[in-house]
Amino acid sequence: MFSKNFYITSPIYYVNDVPHIGHAYTSISCDVMARFKRLEGFNVHFLTGTDEHGQKVEKSAMLRDKTPQQFCDEISAKFRELAQTLNLSNDDFIRTTEERHKKCAQEFWNILEKNGWIYKSVYEGWYAVRDEAFYGEDELVNGKAPTGAEVEWHKEESYFFKLSAFQDKLLALYEAVPDFVQPESKLNEVISFVRGGKDYVKGALRDLSISRTSFGWGVKVPGAENHVMYVWLDALTNYLSALGFPNENDPLIQKFWCDTVDSPVHVVGKDILRFHTVYWPAFLMAAQIPLPNKVFAHGWWTNEGQKISKSLGNVIDPHQELDWLKSLNCDHETAVDYFRYFLLREVPFGNDGDYSRKNFMLRVNAELANNIGNLTQRILSMVHKNNDGKIVKIAYYEDGKELLEKAYKLPQEFSAEMDKFAFDQALEKVVIFARACNHFVDQKAPWTLKKEHRYDEMNLALSTIAECLRCIAIVLQPFIPTLSNRMLDILNVEEKYRALKFVNSDNCLKAGHQINEPKGVFPRLEIKTN
Repeated sequence: MFSKNFYITSPIYYVNDVPHIGHAYTSISCDVMARFKRLEGFNVHFLTGTDEHGQKVEKSAMLRDKTPQQFCDEISAKFRELAQTLNLSNDDFIRTTEERHKKCAQEFWNILEKNGWIYKSVYEGWYAVRDEAFYGEDELVNGKAPTGAEVEWHKEESYFFKLSAFQDKLLALYEAVPDFVQPESKLNEVISFVRGGKDYVKGALRDLSISRTSFGWGVKVPGAENHVMYVWLDALTNYLSALGFPNENDPLIQKFWCDTVDSPVHVVGKDILRFHTVYWPAFLMAAQIPLPNKVFAHGWWTNEGQKISKSLGNVIDPHQELDWLKSLNCDHETAVDYFRYFLLREVPFGNDGDYSRKNFMLRVNAELANNIGNLTQRILSMVHKNNDGKIVKIAYYEDGKELLEKAYKLPQEFSAEMDKFAFDQALEKVVIFARACNHFVDQKAPWTLKKEHRYDEMNLALSTIAECLRCIAIVLQPFIPTLSNRMLDILNVEEKYRALKFVNSDNCLKAGHQINEPKGVFPRLEIKTN
């Protein structure tokens, strides 16, 4: 019997440069899923961190006249700062320069070697320093890597991993567990690579060079100090080192790698899909360690329709975007929640998306400020002013009953989409329900009922919507944790009653329940003019 444990990881971010919107996007998506699983009652371990070895890091440090460690310390700190800025709930932050990680990587190497999967030879072929990746002649496009990176011909003594021996095992994995790679379109890419193209070619998967001698910034190969591990073998083991590996009795390993059915889940950018869906499962098979449950590859962002690149000067800095939002009538916490909401609402997770400030304002104003925000403010203000801030017993008159039934079904509908990483559709369920609540209010017109002195009917309508707002706020916590909790604070819902299991009639706002004085939760984004 598996426990309700859930392990989710972002990639560890390469420290050759400062964080940008892609890093923020991946991290926020992991955080939303981690918060959602906690809301469902799971024990969650959410890992993020930084990847700090390799030739590219060594070169970047030299260009800045720093030692590699000084350079890594400086850039890693920026990623840790971003995690705090974005209100991430990560349980750990791993760095590959930490001793716990080096120990893990070296022991993982020893296991592969002991099991007979490593041999020494000479590597000769194309290597892209920018990608830290090896490419075959047939993969080059106009003399460059498929990513556009420059490649150089490389020849040196190297240790190899017998990746070719895992071709059939990997194909069998993809067939047996078709959702191992998500979305489905990415699975087809992975299968094509492992098969050697469209038609299955036995032996198409080549052995992988897993050590280097031409530079020294990396984890030393056990028993061969002049070799450092290939950065991707080193980096991928972070998912184990953060759980205490090689100590197999560590409670973290037991809970979050062994005693779980829906995880581990690795969330990655599509550019590093091959490493996580081909190399990593092969390494784990070779080490006789259970495989992750799923690898989900998300898409890339463009900026106002343009491809993002340093040369164009249009890299999106999350800090700058938060400053922009704060100039539009937001405090810092609201800016962060709006940023989180937009990134996961704007496009289906797994697709490419365009970042547009205009679309940002339109979506946030329409769905949060005008829809949920306006509903919250006008209803709870009326409860506070007209009924001494107290909820009346919610009467199950026909149309009110129908609306509340929808409210109590919301977690089930929301969870069905979240389990598919369909973040935009999960939010769509909430937005549609909030619109139904607004329609209900317009029909009941509690302000008119007040004028007509029909106070019982007015209070019944107000209390019904207050209960609906409780359900909305609970469900939205993974995406907009600060703003959702501000709503729940106004509704005076105790923190211990904010999990999904409390979205039901048994835990509804009871007669006589006192709410707090309402304050605006969702400000409209408006460009200030002098």
